[in-house]
Amino acid sequence: MANNFTSELTQFLNQYKSDHPGTDERQFAGRARLWDKDLNTEQQEGFRAARVAQDPYVYYQKA
Repeated sequence: MANNFTSELTQFLNQYKSDHPGTDERQFAGRARLWDKDLNTEQQEGFRAARVAQDPYVYYQKA
């Protein structure tokens, strides 16, 4: 593949980002709102302790 080739999608994204300069900041803010969270370790330990062991074969009905 040639080094100077850019796909239509890449061209579109580059054009969009040049037309809308705040896109990257809004993407980072959206990611921080949804994913970049501090976890409560005590709560996580409680979730692990409350977990119920799964049977090896879940589709077999015990009679």
